[in-house]
Parts: sequence; C-alpha cells; structure tokens
Amino acid sequence: MLLYKLWRSFVKEILLLKRDIGGIVIIFVMPLLLIITITLIQDSTFKNLEGSKIPIIFIDNDKSEVSKNIKQELESSKTFELLTNFTEKSAQDAVFGGDYQMAIVIPKNLTKDINSNIDSKVQTIVSSFGLETDSSAVKKTVSKAKDIHLYFDPATNIGFKNNVMNAVNKMVFEIENKKIYKAFQDQLGTTENLEENKNLISFKEITPKKGNMDVMPNSVQHNVPAWALFAIFFIVVPLSINLVKEKSQGTSVRARISPTPYFIHILGKTFTYLIICVIQFLLMVAVGIYLFPYMDLPQFDVTGKMLQLIVVTLFSGLAAIGFGVLLGTVADTQEQSAPFGATSVVVLAAVGGIWVPVFLMPEFMQTIAKFSPMNWGLNAYYDIILRNSGIGGIAKEITFLFLFYIAMVVISLFYERKQNAV
Repeated sequence: MLLYKLWRSFVKEILLLKRDIGGIVIIFVMPLLLIITITLIQDSTFKNLEGSKIPIIFIDNDKSEVSKNIKQELESSKTFELLTNFTEKSAQDAVFGGDYQMAIVIPKNLTKDINSNIDSKVQTIVSSFGLETDSSAVKKTVSKAKDIHLYFDPATNIGFKNNVMNAVNKMVFEIENKKIYKAFQDQLGTTENLEENKNLISFKEITPKKGNMDVMPNSVQHNVPAWALFAIFFIVVPLSINLVKEKSQGTSVRARISPTPYFIHILGKTFTYLIICVIQFLLMVAVGIYLFPYMDLPQFDVTGKMLQLIVVTLFSGLAAIGFGVLLGTVADTQEQSAPFGATSVVVLAAVGGIWVPVFLMPEFMQTIAKFSPMNWGLNAYYDIILRNSGIGGIAKEITFLFLFYIAMVVISLFYERKQNAV
C-alpha cells in the first residue's frame, strides 16, 4: 500500500514538472549551455592551441646578441605572436588603451653594456687572486644597469603579469650566466665547451600514468563534474517553487489530512528529482564524450568510472533535494523561494570551488568551503576522475552529503509540524 502511495506521489511530481516549462528549461537546457560556454572559454584561455597565440609588441632597440636571444626564446615558446612595427610611445598607447596585452622594449646598447660590466667585474675578481690582467681594464667604468621596459594592459590578470616577468627574468639571468662563464674562460684561458655547462638541478614533473601514457588533467575533466554539480543543485529552484505552489493551492493541506504519511510525499519528491539529477549528469557526460571532440576540446573519459560517478551523483542529488525541500517548506511565496534559491546555489557554487579553485581563496574562505555540500560533491568527483579513487576513497564525502539530506528533511518535517500544530 505504501509503495502504491509512493508511486502516486511520484506521478504527481512528474505532472507538476510537465506543466512547468520554464523549470524544465532551467533544469536541462541552461546547464548544457553553461558547460559548453565555460569549457570553451577556459580551454582557449589556458591551453596553447595552434593559431591562438597572444599578440604582444616587441621593440628591439639593441639589435644585438641579448635582444636576439630574448626574441628567439619568446618565439619558440609558442605562446606569443611578436609584433615589431611600433615605437615605444605608440606601443605604450596601444597597450594602455587595451589594444594589446603587453609590450616588451629592449633598451639600446643592452648587449654592449652587459659585456662591459661583466668583463670589468671578472677582471677585478681575477686580479684579486693575484693573476695577471690588464690594469687599465680593471679601472674601466662600470655602466649603469639597463632596464627592460614591460608595459601591461591595466586590465591584465596579475598572474599573467607575474608569469611573463618571471620568464623574462629567467631568460636574462641565463644569458648573463653564460656570458660570465665565457668571460672567466677568456681570462683563465680554459677551453671547456660552454654547451656542457648545464644546470646541476632541474625539475621533472611526475604525472599519473595509464599504461604507458601520461594522464594529464584538462579543462573538460574539471568542467564536466563541476557544472554537472551546479545543475544538480539548481533543481532547488523548481523544487522549492512546487512546494510553495502546493501550500498556496491547498494541496499540502489535503496531503496532511489524507491517510498517507507526509514523509511519503517527501520521498516521492526525492525519487522524482533523483531521476532528474541522474539524467542531468548523463546529459553532461554525453556532451563531454560526443560533442566536445567536434569542438576541438578533449574528450571526457569515463572508462571504468561510471558506476562511481553515478553514486556521487545520487548522493549529491540527495543533498540538493534536501536543501530544496527545506527552502520550499520555509518560504511562503514563490517570490521568496525562487530568487533566494537561485542566489543561494550561486553562493554555494562560489564557496564550494565551482567558480574559483578552493586553494586560491583566502584562508578563512577555505575553511568555510569545507562546509559546502557542493565542495563535498566536487571533491568526490575529482577523486574519481583525476585521482582514480574507488567507492572507499569517496566514502567520507558521500556520507556528508547523505547526512546533509537527512538534516534538511528532518528540519523541514519539524518546521511543517510546528507551523500546522493546532
């Protein structure tokens, strides 16, 4: 008998959704548009694709060894397209006006002055060891340090600025080191090959492997689970609106006086929206697998992970449903539930790491993120997709999501009973 009542409650929820075309659009269409748009933007921004180089202005007033080496390094990076038909004044105006991201201006006589300074300092050092050297050369005046001018668009991201400045500093440092080494060779009369003077310490990134292939995270692996989770939690809006409608139309009163326990109505909503959450996730995965490759994006790989991903989806859906039930129970009008539901989901997404990675947040925000159900779901997805975890590895996150659902429903039931107590 209870199963029949649960089935009728499920059918009622389906009928309510069929009448709400706007809710269906919010539930299914909007997340798909979001995931496609955001993934395209992020992939073209952070991935160095052929033909998508960043145009920057390069002005060479030195036209000698150092400036040529810097230019060669920038061109070989495959990140920048160098534009050279500018003066420093026109380059400054173009960059500060927002036409280009940055400009690099190499000063006159940079190579000559670097050579002069290095020769003078090396000769001074060699003479201090009592070795023979040209005394007139030791007294040579050291030239003033040269500045390479970097102009950035005021709207340029600070991370981009730091990366470019670090790259230029590294190039200049390596050039200076080679020149100093060569100057000592000349003074001491050694004949060691400069090419053999390599760094004693280097960095090697160790990445996860699948067979003999490196497993490298990409924009699709981050965006599909993140925006699937955002879509799942956005069911808060239509769910809370339907609950408010039931109160305003008297449906909830008939449900309370019927012989069917009120929790059956909650379970009916839970099963209905859990199915919707799974459909949402499968649509997101389908986009990642079948559509993204046609858009020059990486294919979303779920090989051997689909069962675990569905489990996370179910528990994330429970957390979203619990939150929607509480909001719909507390709100008195649709004008209260709809805006608050949409805003709260966006806030939870921001706090949970959907918009900005948690590690980039201030320390106190990182602490707050640990209490966001979206963060639990996102970490569980990432553990499966990026860290190859099994069900045991995500047990903590799915437990938190389930307890969140129980807490929200219990609070809703107590609030409903209190409001309708005679």
